[in-house]
Amino acid sequence: MTHLAPRPWVPGACETQVQRLASDVAKPSAQVAARLDALIARNREIHDQDCFNLNPATNVMNPRAEAALASGIGSRPSLGYPGDKYEMGLEAIEEIEVIAAELAAEVFKARYAEIRVGSGALANLYGFMALARPGDSIIAPPGSIGGHVTHHAAGCAGLYGLTTHAAPIDADGYTLDLKALADLAHAVRPKIITVGGSLNLFPHPVAEVRKIADQVGARVLFDAAHQCGIIAGGAWANPLTEGAHLMTMSTYKSLGGPAGGLIVTNDAAIAERLDAIAFPGLTANFDAAKSAALAYTLLDWRDHGAAYARAMIDLARALAAELATLGLPVFAADRGATTSHQFAVAAAPFGGGQAASRTLRKAGFLACGIGLPIPEVPGDMNGLRIGTPELVRRGVTPADAPALAALIAEALRSNAPETVAPRTRALRARFQGLHFVTT
Repeated sequence: MTHLAPRPWVPGACETQVQRLASDVAKPSAQVAARLDALIARNREIHDQDCFNLNPATNVMNPRAEAALASGIGSRPSLGYPGDKYEMGLEAIEEIEVIAAELAAEVFKARYAEIRVGSGALANLYGFMALARPGDSIIAPPGSIGGHVTHHAAGCAGLYGLTTHAAPIDADGYTLDLKALADLAHAVRPKIITVGGSLNLFPHPVAEVRKIADQVGARVLFDAAHQCGIIAGGAWANPLTEGAHLMTMSTYKSLGGPAGGLIVTNDAAIAERLDAIAFPGLTANFDAAKSAALAYTLLDWRDHGAAYARAMIDLARALAAELATLGLPVFAADRGATTSHQFAVAAAPFGGGQAASRTLRKAGFLACGIGLPIPEVPGDMNGLRIGTPELVRRGVTPADAPALAALIAEALRSNAPETVAPRTRALRARFQGLHFVTT
């Protein structure tokens, strides 16, 4: 019997797995600790030896950043401003905080940077709290074009009490319909219009959205959780320069840093509000080790960002083209599939996006489903999302795209994808280094 009570609201198969795993924790502590050691080692085998990571929502950190997380800094409290900390002995930590914030401002061409955020989802919550009040309306991209759940009823927007209206989409199924957006904005008078999300293939009309926002007194929040890397590298237009009032992001995806969030803005009033939300509001104490890891990460972007960002986009376009040549239904292939580090495949022929991901996992590829503006797949997502941040950091180039695409296509079409896994592992063995980092 476990100490964790069964949860009837959790899907049955998931809860059965939780209870099975929890039951093993009753073993002696030494055995549990040994199991933890083995699981950590197995995770490294999966990601560093067995599989190619096609998921754009993950990356590999600079070893110096990873070491910072285990440096002992994270257990130290850090309440208050540098120069006036509540606890004593934080002289070194407060300088680390300033270095991280200054580098964030430099890399993202911003005047203010809030580094104390625990995740990209919380970064969005901070932004919503800074710009709106419960009961207000916002407009956000729908899930069918990668709009993130945090902008909608089930995410922090809804939990905070905001009413989300789905942004109208143009006939191409991806671009915002600016005329319809203007009409909707005048009708619902939103406090915030959000742009960006979990799938970003082509440029967003940020400047045009800002004009609409100004007409109704709204603010523009750009969710750069996925785009932050190629924005930092200058390969994607900077939303702040184009008119966004603030930009939220995760720091562990294309940016390649520690798990956490970051917000940048050029608006002093917004920065002041975010500051109060962070301290003494929702964050108070935070993981200072994450700040150090983020600082190392941002130094990599200062020194290697332009080349890394370009390489991610070049590989995404090459891999999408190869998969299309092999007959896979690459979304928007007629438009070049992507101008980003991400692209998508229509997943209906493979049972849906998550079904396709499970197939690929057996073959040594890690991916996930995504929503696309095409017919739905009952019981699953209709798209398979593929990204290149980790591939590029491991040294994969467009010259490797044909070999990679051939294995992916074979796996998706195979009744026994596990037979592809040995060849995937053999190819993966060629890519063991780290690129675009200073160690």
